[in-house]
Amino acid sequence: MTGLISEELLTNIGRQSKPQREIVTRRDIRKYAVATGNRQRKYLDGDVAPPMFHVPLFWDVVELDQLTPDGVSIDTLLPKFPLERAMAGGLDIEYLKPIRPGDWLTSVRTLTAIYEKAGRSGSLIFYEIVMDIRNDDEELVIREKTTRILR
Repeated sequence: MTGLISEELLTNIGRQSKPQREIVTRRDIRKYAVATGNRQRKYLDGDVAPPMFHVPLFWDVVELDQLTPDGVSIDTLLPKFPLERAMAGGLDIEYLKPIRPGDWLTSVRTLTAIYEKAGRSGSLIFYEIVMDIRNDDEELVIREKTTRILR
């Protein structure tokens, strides 16, 4: 293989995080709705979670010294890449079932792709992570695919 991506780096494709389980509370739904300006009564009453509610639900709570310079927690799922400057490359979220108070949700993140492209200023490395969120009945509630670009 030529370029920045080695065969060893590609062996990380398919790597998964440990399952992370969290409970959804009415209070958390209400706080999220107020904080994000979701004014529909179903969100303000905490009956159902608004879009994007799942994102901070699964964030790790870490000490400040465990954050990158831009304030993001270090992602232990990722291997060491030869490029380190990260940019957003895309986010695709499928909402398959509503999230309600009392739901226990389990997320698993999978590194699904690593590839290289040439950009105007040089080589770029792309990687994709798919996060599946399931309820206690093993039903898929949300599938989120994140693409990041390294330069």
